[in-house]
Amino acid sequence: MPRYEEMGLVITQIGSLPLADPKKAVEYSLKHDIPFLPELPLLGEGMLSYIRRPGSLACLAEFKKHRFEVAKVQAVGPATLILSGFDPDEALIRVWQHVESLLDGLRAREIILFLDEPALGQAGFDYEELWRRIFQDFPVIRGVHVCGNMQWDVLFRSEILDIISFDASRYDITLYYPRHGKRIAWGITKPQDVRDFRPGDLLTPPCGLAPPKYTPQDIEEVLALLQRCAQKFRPL
Repeated sequence: MPRYEEMGLVITQIGSLPLADPKKAVEYSLKHDIPFLPELPLLGEGMLSYIRRPGSLACLAEFKKHRFEVAKVQAVGPATLILSGFDPDEALIRVWQHVESLLDGLRAREIILFLDEPALGQAGFDYEELWRRIFQDFPVIRGVHVCGNMQWDVLFRSEILDIISFDASRYDITLYYPRHGKRIAWGITKPQDVRDFRPGDLLTPPCGLAPPKYTPQDIEEVLALLQRCAQKFRPL
């Protein structure tokens, strides 16, 4: 079977939405080339909240009712938990258990898993070994989402990652080439934020669409922007 990069699938999202109805959130997700598992902060699903009860996301059961060619899921990363005060062993266990819950019963030919590490540039420890211990147990396409600034060439040189997701509206990480085979998830607010789209790359918002910054009307406008931009980058 062809992989997603051969299918012209480019649009997905980071995860959080300003909705409170799991069914409506999943319906919105299904409009994307690569549906994503929604997280609903209005129901208390902040990354430091849901991880205390791994697998407890409100949209998970509804999302798993569907069958996918490609699906995208995400989990708070272990480095973020450690930076937030978690013991390293506990952080690793909680993330591993959460990812296991996400993937159990998820019917998809390919699964993209992002570890959400927004402030990774502040981590002064070996986060790659933590990632390795998570990714090695799951048959996924391995990604990390970093919306803050950092030493980007470290991620490009990583032997663990397949995709780097970042805020392309604020940073130009094309300065840190070569890519070393990495795909990029371009977090955009306008088409010009994409500077070097290649097969296997993705288009997303710069970060999650959490309230109160975003409203239900806003998320439809974000999707429309991604769809317009995707027309420039899909293969003919």
